Order: sequence, then C-alpha cells, then structure tokens
Amino acid sequence: MRSTRRHSDHRAACLFVFASLGGVGIALVACTTSDDVVGQSEAPQADAAVVSTPLQEAGVDATKPRFEGTPLPVTCASEPCVVSLSRTLGPTPDARADGFCALLSDKTVACWGANASGQLGRGASSEDSSTPTRIAGLTDVVELEHTCAVVSNGDVYCWGTGPFLQDPANIATITTTTTPVKLSLPPAAHVGIGYDVGCAALTDGRVLCWGSNRNGQLAPPWEDAAPASAPLALDIPKGAPIARVLVGTATLLLREDGTAVSWGANPPLGRASSLSPDPSPAPIAASGIMRVDLAHDNACMAAGGAGYCWGVPLYPATSAPLERALPELVYTPEPIVDIATTRTTVENGQTRAYRWCAIGEAGKVLCRGANDDGQVGDGSFDDALQPKQVAGLSTPASRIEVTTSTSCALLTNGTVRCWGANSFGQLGNGQNRGRSPVPVEVLLP
Repeated sequence: MRSTRRHSDHRAACLFVFASLGGVGIALVACTTSDDVVGQSEAPQADAAVVSTPLQEAGVDATKPRFEGTPLPVTCASEPCVVSLSRTLGPTPDARADGFCALLSDKTVACWGANASGQLGRGASSEDSSTPTRIAGLTDVVELEHTCAVVSNGDVYCWGTGPFLQDPANIATITTTTTPVKLSLPPAAHVGIGYDVGCAALTDGRVLCWGSNRNGQLAPPWEDAAPASAPLALDIPKGAPIARVLVGTATLLLREDGTAVSWGANPPLGRASSLSPDPSPAPIAASGIMRVDLAHDNACMAAGGAGYCWGVPLYPATSAPLERALPELVYTPEPIVDIATTRTTVENGQTRAYRWCAIGEAGKVLCRGANDDGQVGDGSFDDALQPKQVAGLSTPASRIEVTTSTSCALLTNGTVRCWGANSFGQLGNGQNRGRSPVPVEVLLP
C-alpha cells in the first residue's frame, strides 16, 4: 500500500512566511511535528499548520519598481545557429552520463556527450561523442526538453531511456530507444520528461502525466495508481497558459504570466505542505518567474531579478530533511534572468559537486559551487564559495545549462560554449578528453 504521509520529525509539518531582505522576498520556515498518516482510504486534509496570512512572494518587493529584465534574445549571426539548449538524461539519476542537445534554427536537433543509453539518438551507435551531430529524421522541432522534442503539429518524440509509452497498451514502462520514437499523445504544446515520469501540456489546455506514481505525480498514492501508468489527466488550477513543463521527483508548470504550480515529492515541491508526496497541483508562492530549472531533486528559479534555490539537504548527515524545502534567496552580485542547477549527489553522507550557474541581465555568466573539474569556469579548479564570473565569454549569454561536472552557455549570437569535465566528450569540441576550466567552443554541425 502506498500512503501519503504528514511530515513528522523528518516529515515535519511546516509553516512559513516570506520576509523582505535586501529588497527581495525570502522564505522563513518553522516546523511542528505530527505522526498522522493518511491511509489508502483516507483523503488528505487541508494543511492546518500552514500560515494563512498574506505572503510576501518571492521576486516581489512593493517598495521598488518591478524588475523588467528578460533573457537576451538569440540573433543568428551565421549558420549553424542554436536557438535553445538542454541537457540530456542518463538511464538513472545516479548514472554519470553528461551530455547536451541543441535546437538549431533550421528546427533540427544536434546532441553530444554520453551515449550509453542512446541519449544522442544515433541509432546503432552507442559511442560517446565529442562531435555534435544532428539526429536523423527529427525535423520541424519547436521545443526541446532533455531527450524529448515537440514538433510543429504537436507530436512528441523522445529518444534515450525513459517512460516513452511504447507498450502496446500505452503503459509507461521504461524503455531504451536509440532513435526518436513518437509518443501516443494528443497534440502537445509542451513536454517534460524525467527518469520515470513524463507530463505534457496539450494544445487543448489539458495536462497529462504518465509513468511511476511513487512521488504522487499522477494521482493520489492512496488511489493505488499503476506503477507504470498510461497518461492520466490532472486537475490543474486555472491560470495563465503554460509556458514550460519540468519533471523531476516533483512536477512544475511555469505559466506565461511568471507564476508556477507544483506537485509531487516534498522537496523539491517548493511550497508549504505537510504532505510528502503532495499529489495535488497548487501554486508556488512566487511571481515574476523568468526561468526555472528542476534537476531531479533540486530546483532554482530567477524571479524578479533574484535567484532562489531549494531541494533536498546539501548536508544530509547533519541537516533536517526539510531544511531547503522552500525557495531560499541565493546571493548574486547583479540581477539575474536565468539560472540552472545540478541535482544533489551524496557520497558518504556528504554532498558532492552541487553547483548553480546564472545569467545576469546584461548576459554575464556567474557560477557558484563545486569546481573540481573547472565547471565554475573562472579558470581555476577551486570551489567557488561565492558566485564567480565565467572567464573568456566575449559575447553575452542567453541561456545556461549545467550537469554535475560540466556547464554550457548559449550565447546571443547562436553559438555555444562549454567548460568543465570532458570524460564523455560533453564539451563538444571534438576531443574526448581534457577538462577545461574556461569556456571552449562547441563545434556545431
């Protein structure tokens, strides 16, 4: 029997308010305890422990003009030209399988890096590759998310390993495919894919999710949803059109008006809830969200020019499980318009290689965190305890993506620069070795 639990001790029922610090809203959290368990036949009750007073939302400061900065657009200076960038997914969260895919201006997709589970989409070849190559047969792409793509007619194609709906009964068992396969879905506007869950925002306004329900991302766990479910329609709160779908151990919908909705594991749910998992989609207390990134169990967002991050504890041996459950302000020396994060990797009770990178409103790239492979990009291999500017970028950045050991930036001229580890060829510079603590140019096809 699967149950949704109210947090006790390590599942604490949390109440929170947002306070203003330095002109930006931050989360303050206090916890009570409860041993209540919601069983299979019980519906969850409203969170009595959640403060009902108005919240100072993340990204909002009534005393200052609203931040109007946006990511700088890509203007193609020449071909090939990249218009969107995404990291690939390996077969499991713990697999070291760094790689990236780029959506080109001709609506094709090129990928590079690790390929053990087919995430480069190269058919019979399972070799890692340091040379970006277009995925054969994948054209007319309008959105790229990890190893899935939406094409102009709303069809969704995926490659690599994941819940790709290839079972004859449309059950979302995990499959590996080395070439793109079409998912059996109605026309979609946006898609999000995780290791065992997928979700799509359809053109008719519905949201469908499929796959594993162990984190309550499909339906209330007490309803005993199948462990590998076919697509189910979810009851999403009404609001502005959806702009992006992100899937990790929780699911997050970013709306066009800069608000967001989440459900699933807590953390990285990103909102006050006494349930874990919380299967009911509900708004995150934030507005003005420009960009958000969800890396399995960690998340970051750029909202109102400020950066916020949350997720599982960075020091699990000494920290409470909900220590980072709510968005926390992270220091940046200037307003930011984009941010990307790594998941939390734990070895011997300590976090290894946690990092985030952000883009300032003028296109400067900043990184903070682990730097053993030069993934901070400041020319050193010293961990960055404060955000460091990435060296050697003569062109402003529009988008940032990070994996555990490598970072890549899409520049406003449509080129890509990467830095950090290169054990899988994930720098995309034609070499399968040699880490780089400064950006190198990706050799686009």
